[in-house]
Amino acid sequence: MSAKTSADVLIGGKIYTLSGYESEAYLQKVATYINNKMSEFDEMEQFRRFPMDMKSTLLELNIADDYFKAKDQAEKLEQDIEVKDKEIYDLKHELISAQIKMESNDKTIAELEKENKELLLHKAKLEASLEDALLGKVKGQASSEETKNDISKKKTKEV
Repeated sequence: MSAKTSADVLIGGKIYTLSGYESEAYLQKVATYINNKMSEFDEMEQFRRFPMDMKSTLLELNIADDYFKAKDQAEKLEQDIEVKDKEIYDLKHELISAQIKMESNDKTIAELEKENKELLLHKAKLEASLEDALLGKVKGQASSEETKNDISKKKTKEV
């Protein structure tokens, strides 16, 4: 707790000594607020005609009204902060979920790319094997046709 302070302040043309645990600057700020409220009312023609006790009561009511409006606004702002904090929490949760999903997708992509490379390599081997087999058949057929032609030519010569 801070130390108790005292400050001489001017309110409504009179000097008062205020003391409290707030700073002297804060106590002066409070006095300035009261003086501004009094000046605000003094500018109204009707207010000047009222008896002093009624003026004090109206001033007190006006200050109480300011207090409750400020308190309501502070409560609304606190509620807004709570809502925003929840939204931030939810967004962080969504972000983490999205990051986990993205990491999982990246892993899946890497696995699929590896599998694709393996399949492409296997495909190339199968195509090469197929090509060799087809070329072997074509060469084999050509050889057997040449052999048949050679046999036919020999038979023709013999005859």
